[in-house]
Amino acid sequence: MVGEEETPSDRLRKRLDQNRVKLWILMEGDRWLLTGILLVVVFLAIAVAGYLYPGTEAAIRASDSVDTLFQALLTATITGVTIVVTLNQLVLSQELGAVKDQRERMEGAMEFRQDVADVIQAQVSPSRPAQFLRALVQVSGERAMEFRNAVSESSDENLIEEIKTFTDSLIENANQVAEGLDDACFGEFDVISSALNFNYSWKIFTARRIHEEYSEAFTKEGEEALEKLIEVLRLFGPTREHFKTLFFQRDLIDLSRRILISALPALLVSTYMIIFFNFNTYNLVISYFGAFIVIIAAAATVSLLPFLILLSYVLRIATITKHTLSIGPFILRETEEVEEVEWNR
Repeated sequence: MVGEEETPSDRLRKRLDQNRVKLWILMEGDRWLLTGILLVVVFLAIAVAGYLYPGTEAAIRASDSVDTLFQALLTATITGVTIVVTLNQLVLSQELGAVKDQRERMEGAMEFRQDVADVIQAQVSPSRPAQFLRALVQVSGERAMEFRNAVSESSDENLIEEIKTFTDSLIENANQVAEGLDDACFGEFDVISSALNFNYSWKIFTARRIHEEYSEAFTKEGEEALEKLIEVLRLFGPTREHFKTLFFQRDLIDLSRRILISALPALLVSTYMIIFFNFNTYNLVISYFGAFIVIIAAAATVSLLPFLILLSYVLRIATITKHTLSIGPFILRETEEVEEVEWNR
């Protein structure tokens, strides 16, 4: 029997054992805001380092380190933009295809929507991703309640207690996720964040284990109720993965556009620092305002803007991908909650 203390948390933050600040940086934070914070951090790091080390200005004036630095940044920016254009073409290639391929995609999508409509007992399944996910989550909560009621008269106390623990957790989680999806809009991270907080894979595993362990104690009504619950949980998996894929495509398109836009000021600043900037021309201004280190730090920060945008987006994409590698009841990470759980024969 899997005790309540062995059940992994439904919320992604608790399953990952990450504090709120780290989770905000990795996934939940607005990518523009995170990029702005990174810009400030980089600027302060360069400026503070320049003021802390004595003789920095003299050493830079006596060498060609400024030219070397911005030549490297110029090359990196051009290379990065080329990679982003290639990445954008790769994303777009997923949407290109012959009429036959597009028709098969359409038929597959319509068939899946009809399967969901049948499960949620609606004439037409919802068209908006948040509503679509919300319907599946709410129906899973309703099916859990029906399953619990169907076995409520069983004489097996262990079965009753385990089903109560399982269904109480599922219903509570379903209500929390449905509430998070109420005002969610696709394109924002709220939809995917709420979907990640519905730990469907563990629920399928637990439901199947209960079925195998207590199948002889089930009535026909109880077994049918459990099968219906597993059915809706199984539909949630591909639904979440589909919307996650669409979210990644949208994120990658936004990433490509923002890097291309930010590449222009980065290229201009790097080119200016290489060709036109010299200490003799600006010596009076630099000396009067004491802005030598500040100018270098600001120029380097602007030149790094495309990389910082790339970093902010890749952090989220990589983090989500890492923790959603598997579809179905597989656990690919080591956690204290499930390390002792075994399949009982």
